[in-house]
Amino acid sequence: MSRPTSTYRVQLTPDFGFAQLAEIAGYLRDLGVSHVYLSPILQSMPESRHGYDVVDHSRIREEFGGATGFREMAQQLAAHDLGLVVDIVPNHMNTVNAQFWSVLKDGPGSPYASWFDIDWVDGKVALPVLGDDGVEPVVDGDVLRYHEHVFPHPGHYRLTGWREGPGYRRFFDVSTLIGLRVEDPAVLFATHEVIFWLLDEGLVDGLRVDHPDGLADPRGYLERLRDRAGSAWTVVEKILIGPERLPDDWPCDGTTGYEVLNRVNGLFVDPSGKEPLVRLFTELTGQPGEYRPVMARAKREVLELFFGAEVDRLARAASSDPEVVRELLAAMPVYRAYVVPGEPPPPESAEIVELAADACSPAVRPLVREVLYGSAESIVRFQQACGPVMAKGVEDTALYRWYPLACLNEVGGEPDAFGVSVEEFHDFCAEMRPYSMTTLSTHDTKRSEDVRARLSVLSEMPEEWAAAVGEWSSAVRFDPCLDYLAWQNLMAAWPISAERFADYLLKAAREAKTAISWINPDPAYEWALRDFAEAAVRLPVGEFTERIEPFAMSNSLGAKLVQLMMPGVPDVYQGNETTDFSLVDPDNRRPVSYPAKPETSWDAAKLLVTTQALRLRRRLGGVATYAPLWAEGEAAEHVIAFARGAAADPRDRPRAVAVATRLPVRLAASGWGATTLTLPPGSWRDLLTGGLHTGRIPLAHLLGQYPVSLLERHDL
Repeated sequence: MSRPTSTYRVQLTPDFGFAQLAEIAGYLRDLGVSHVYLSPILQSMPESRHGYDVVDHSRIREEFGGATGFREMAQQLAAHDLGLVVDIVPNHMNTVNAQFWSVLKDGPGSPYASWFDIDWVDGKVALPVLGDDGVEPVVDGDVLRYHEHVFPHPGHYRLTGWREGPGYRRFFDVSTLIGLRVEDPAVLFATHEVIFWLLDEGLVDGLRVDHPDGLADPRGYLERLRDRAGSAWTVVEKILIGPERLPDDWPCDGTTGYEVLNRVNGLFVDPSGKEPLVRLFTELTGQPGEYRPVMARAKREVLELFFGAEVDRLARAASSDPEVVRELLAAMPVYRAYVVPGEPPPPESAEIVELAADACSPAVRPLVREVLYGSAESIVRFQQACGPVMAKGVEDTALYRWYPLACLNEVGGEPDAFGVSVEEFHDFCAEMRPYSMTTLSTHDTKRSEDVRARLSVLSEMPEEWAAAVGEWSSAVRFDPCLDYLAWQNLMAAWPISAERFADYLLKAAREAKTAISWINPDPAYEWALRDFAEAAVRLPVGEFTERIEPFAMSNSLGAKLVQLMMPGVPDVYQGNETTDFSLVDPDNRRPVSYPAKPETSWDAAKLLVTTQALRLRRRLGGVATYAPLWAEGEAAEHVIAFARGAAADPRDRPRAVAVATRLPVRLAASGWGATTLTLPPGSWRDLLTGGLHTGRIPLAHLLGQYPVSLLERHDL
């Protein structure tokens, strides 16, 4: 079972299944990836465009080609020396499934009652489906029909209002996705049977585990998974905040890379831009100049809006007041504190909860003891509640309210943290797990990597940006809580149609929840929003985008090279081997045309960098040494450079060097001057230009054609 040197993420859909993927095997091989990384492959809702709503764990999805199609595709990929990594969803499944139907029909007596994390009340489970229109459910033989919903009749369930929480654990606030109890070995085997036989037959080499924070015992799940899956490469979709690190005792190879994404992005953000951009943001929006109060308020709001059922269930388990539970959950700064029932809480976990409690009222202290040292149920329920509150309160609310520089508003990001120094980045790389995934764009990122590359430029030219926004705002205005976010994304995603732009703004407004929300629409506001989008795209916003394009291209190529060559297993999200100016889903899940055909010099350069870096990573092998390199001279802060060794080199000699320009706007004002970089001993070929270099090189020469350089030692 081979471990990846790199992966390429493909979003499978009913329109792009296994047969279509097999057709591009040659293209992906030539690109240089070692493994194709698939979105979920098990049977989900037939119309699903993402696959995270599994309905039948015993079948590979028919719309993609089923088991036969999967095997044929895997064989064709293998013929091109490509392996497979699959995305698995252990935390939840769609409520429209045979097992849950049995539970609704027979209640706790169903053989599948142990599958789901249900809060039984008088032997019934609450289903929040009833609308406000006064329509009554209708009995139709042995089923009960209500709008599009169908339930067994008679059954041991009760229908409740759609705004109420369900009587079961769910994925975030999505009541159609019911939590699974994979801590039960029988449930784990039944929901992973197909995945295990794919591993056993050698058709799959690796696994990406979706949302482990939702599980009762992530470490225990990963231990059982590793016992059964053996040496399969396994990464987890774990979102780490700030200095937080993956627990050492989680038996996996690492995360899916959001903490890497935010650090790479930070390399290209100028810290000096923070004060003027925050000032501009507050002047235009009327929002506070500090992010933390906005985040705290957003978390309190989503607790009131969405998580009443979860709060009540935790309060009962912990013998606490629901308001106290809300207070502590709102103060938690991470998605999970990693406390395991029956074990002393790790010191760092206890510290996280204690510090959160310090920001709360004294009434929280008894709850702290209960969630750290109390019953198994109170500990686990608290752990499982932290993630949804962070996701909905931060990712899906606060990040749409506080956005002085929107490229910082990313999954796991902190929008008030402007910039990452070269020293900080090297220190981070030194601590990385060698097979952890790295990424710049995913199916869940708020903006694609090239949109962020354009936005990063604004940190170096806040005055020019403020002047441009002033001109556009004087021509078209709509909602002060939304307009500045609109101008940033319009500029950075340019060119973009009015329809795509309006769809993005509608989602942003609903997530922000300041004027409308998903549960409180306002047709008049939404029509006016579309009128604003139509007017905004007619303004000369593209002129500003064109002006910053050389700097944005530098940021884009620099971030790509760093991500592809740093420690870890680099992933390329579909289509991002060339430029991609996508916004949040579903915009970033649009179909991709293969093979990539460069249309601009930026496209061509990015494809060249991606291809050469991925092919070089295959030559280097898996675990490779990492050594920082330091430039000398007046412009040294404008470069990041490092050397990589080869996994199979017994003498541990550097075999590759990556060099990238950073903060290009300020650099353009002074140039490289006499700044130099000394290469490790040997003769080095630039894989982008073909040039040969050795020893001490002026950066003006090394980076004369491209803002990046990828060197391979060729005298070995």
